[in-house]
Amino acid sequence: MAMDTLVCNLQERKQMLRMMADTEVAKALLSVIERVNVATKARSPEIAALCRQPRLVAVSKTKPKDMIIEAYSAGQRHFGENYVQELVEKGHDEEIIEKCPEIKWHMIGHLQSNKVNKVIGIPNLDCVETVDTAKLATTLNNAVQKRGLDKKLKVFVQVNTSGEERKKSGVHPDNVNELVGHVTKNCPHLTLLGLMTIGAFDHDLSQGPNPDFQTLLKTRAAVCETQCIEPQDVELSMGMSNDFEHAILIGSTNVRVGSTIFGARNYKK
Repeated sequence: MAMDTLVCNLQERKQMLRMMADTEVAKALLSVIERVNVATKARSPEIAALCRQPRLVAVSKTKPKDMIIEAYSAGQRHFGENYVQELVEKGHDEEIIEKCPEIKWHMIGHLQSNKVNKVIGIPNLDCVETVDTAKLATTLNNAVQKRGLDKKLKVFVQVNTSGEERKKSGVHPDNVNELVGHVTKNCPHLTLLGLMTIGAFDHDLSQGPNPDFQTLLKTRAAVCETQCIEPQDVELSMGMSNDFEHAILIGSTNVRVGSTIFGARNYKK
């Protein structure tokens, strides 16, 4: 590439970034991306050797499609939704499909087996981060096969690292190995990306690392040893608006950030 062409491309890129930063969502998104990059560079050499560049999933729960389109226009591609119905509505929205052709949807909330077909039918569905039973994994696998999709569905196994059974979904850490084995051996239409946890919302980092994240790290180590998998081949989805930098520092490769990008959520009364 000629030097003058390269300079021109860089100038166009800078001008595009300035234009994108004219909106509040774009400003917030660019700020989060910068924080992600700073945290990534601050990883220890040992952590850095095991981890890829973190994937930022913008959680658009309760937010209007205009904000999604705005974030997409600013360069964001991965978006997460907690509720099946909201994901279905946004995923099938004609304006989002037209203006965000490369959008990648993540289902990040609890998914019941009887809602699988609705989720699998969403255009540009990229990942289900909440596989917590063999039944759900099998149902997803069969749905992908039945629809004749040309690529495997990416999934994370959700781990309940806090033991709060009433508040949080996920498989117990002691049973993760069995579920991972089921996904990798019995679900040929699924691709296991790694392990996911929600983690405690109110953990005070001044008291030390988030224990839920530490549990996920130990769980990955145990699974990799048993399944003969390299740790760098098992991603970790952990970290949200209040702790994503800490999560990245200790090895997260997938962070889910919502309110820091889009503002406080608007829940219906």
